[in-house]
Amino acid sequence: MTTAVLPLPRGGSAHHLTGTGTLIRLALRRDRVLLPVWVLVVTGAVSSVERSLENLYGTGAERAELAADMNANKSLRALYGAVFGDSYGALTAWRIGGYAALLAGLMSLIIVIRHSREEEETGRQEALSAAMVGRRAPLTSALATAALADALLLVLCTAILLGAGQPAAGSLAFGLTIALSGLVFAAVAAVAAQLTENARLAKGIAGAVLGVAFVLRASGDAAREAASAGNHPLVWVSPLGWAENVRPFAGDRWWVLLLPVGLIAGCVALAYTLADRRDLGAGFVRPRPGPAHAPAWLAGAYGLAWRLQRGTLLAWAVGFAFAGAVFGGIADGAQDIVGDNTGTRDLIRRMGGHVALTDAFLSTLVGMLGLICVLFTAGSVLRLRDEETNGRAEPLLANTVGRLRWAGGHLVIAYAGPVLILAAGGLAMGLSYGITVGDVSGELPRILLAALAQLPAVWVLTGLAVLVVGALPRLAAAVWGLVGLVIALGWLGPVLGLPQAVLDVSPFGHLPKLPGTDVTATPYLWLLVLALALPTAGLAALRERDLD
Repeated sequence: MTTAVLPLPRGGSAHHLTGTGTLIRLALRRDRVLLPVWVLVVTGAVSSVERSLENLYGTGAERAELAADMNANKSLRALYGAVFGDSYGALTAWRIGGYAALLAGLMSLIIVIRHSREEEETGRQEALSAAMVGRRAPLTSALATAALADALLLVLCTAILLGAGQPAAGSLAFGLTIALSGLVFAAVAAVAAQLTENARLAKGIAGAVLGVAFVLRASGDAAREAASAGNHPLVWVSPLGWAENVRPFAGDRWWVLLLPVGLIAGCVALAYTLADRRDLGAGFVRPRPGPAHAPAWLAGAYGLAWRLQRGTLLAWAVGFAFAGAVFGGIADGAQDIVGDNTGTRDLIRRMGGHVALTDAFLSTLVGMLGLICVLFTAGSVLRLRDEETNGRAEPLLANTVGRLRWAGGHLVIAYAGPVLILAAGGLAMGLSYGITVGDVSGELPRILLAALAQLPAVWVLTGLAVLVVGALPRLAAAVWGLVGLVIALGWLGPVLGLPQAVLDVSPFGHLPKLPGTDVTATPYLWLLVLALALPTAGLAALRERDLD
């Protein structure tokens, strides 16, 4: 399809926005599960971090020592950013502000592309545009939906900090920082949605910008000494660096907020300009034509699934390798990070097991990799549902490909992918930590095994996603809610001191805390039984039900 310049309909700018309200209501209805989960995860993390800091660091001297120790560690500055104050509010902004901004950006770019480019790619937007829908209404409704979600984050984050007794100015600055960070990447996604005809590629472009923003911020914070942290040029060219330099509760630099506002305005204006100059469904980056003859490995359902998901899988593996290398580099400093604070020691041991402090810290980091890996498996399984609802599965199933074979191609990626991803993270963490302590041959294998030991719990969540897609396809979006619950229990449960019975709702709550603790086969056997039974039931239901 060629790109063409289409004249805008007459009747003024209001005519271009006809139907925007209806499309916003439709988007909110479609995301009625996904959006609350995202918002609750972000705001829950802010609340739990603030409360845990109050419990762990009760005196001003302890907080000042924590701030000094964090700023003195380049690896931690790369991970979390610089600390600009030692109040509870400033420490909360340091500990969770960067990641809250990152999550808000990820949420926003998914929303915008889901309700703009994805709608065009599936053909739904063409059907809607045949009715009373203005040319700019789809993009406007997508941006407005993201803006509503970010506004909710603004209100809730500000209210949480105010309720905790933090200053009003700092609380508002923190909330605005998170909301504007989300809107920046919503605007970037709006531009990406105009450039390409493929929703996955648009997400990849916007996600790559988000990843580069994080790397620039991390590199800049690690490059400067503590006294000048936050002022490196690399920090100032990153939207996540701007979020850091607003410095809530540590000076409240309101003028920095003008930077994301300006970028948002520029990207939105560019997105509308591009949208006005292309055909519906077309993009400015022409898709690359494939070869005249498909290779032999692409002839079957398994080859097709690999072709569709290989880019995502390899990107996750590279990301985990990077994260593992960073985690391994900071693990040896656990003793220095914690110091003599018994509260922090107890928290790390609750999260990582009652073993030596460094092993408990390593176990906590490995557990984080396992929890994050669930995001990949959930998306991989839900790809089945996308293929079904978008009509791409029907032509395959009309031939000699059976349902189980079609589903099996994607499930091989969903089950084998975490092996590659966790292996990449475990290898990088073991190598980095081994180099740090001078014992690569001893530390690499045990950290690699600890990472791979997360697989049974990951596979249980994968099987649960298969069961939902197979038996309850209309509730497929609820899989993200289940993933959010498991991540929240793993990250926030120990911080909040939840009872073990609640933590055991997550399959990760049954895993031994490795490395450093004794291993018994029983929990692994039960988890593997569930990991086998759940997808079996899901595939049986998929085989019997009607496809959408």
